[in-house]
Amino acid sequence: MILELLKDSGALLEGHFLLSSGKHSNRYVQCARLLQYPDKAEKAVGEIIKKLEGVEIDVVVGPAMGGIIVAYELGRQLGKPAFFTEREEGEMKLKRGFVIEKGQKVLVAEDVVTTGKSSYEAIAAIEENGGVVVGIAALIDRSNGGLKHTVYAAGKLQIDTYDKDDCPLCREGLPIVKPGSRKF
Repeated sequence: MILELLKDSGALLEGHFLLSSGKHSNRYVQCARLLQYPDKAEKAVGEIIKKLEGVEIDVVVGPAMGGIIVAYELGRQLGKPAFFTEREEGEMKLKRGFVIEKGQKVLVAEDVVTTGKSSYEAIAAIEENGGVVVGIAALIDRSNGGLKHTVYAAGKLQIDTYDKDDCPLCREGLPIVKPGSRKF
């Protein structure tokens, strides 16, 4: 179902992309295109909810930018508070009066998880504030099982990635696009 929603909303892009990891790819998932439609967001997040049965959650936290809407919709459907972390001087922080109580069980929310970089930055802030992370929820899991936390995803995708120096798309002379919000 998630692939259908991505395709229907134009969120699955083809081309030559510079990822936040520095790697290159021929496909990119722009979840914002799906999340702009509340009905599609509700269905996509509903797929994650099905996988969370039996997981105890007190609060949902999404790293800005990609995790904000996903965290909100997860919180709405679970009936739990939902907020976000954001960068301050390059470091993920809880701001805006958001508070995690010591021992609270926290679900981290993402749009797409690949290397887990922003998730683990958020996890550091959560744990620094006494929270206990119970997993990472994502619309799309591209991690190939490489993360230390359980990932509860609406769907999984395998997308080819290339090192800059070994990129067939560069060799073909295809122009590169840097989507996403992270500066590097």
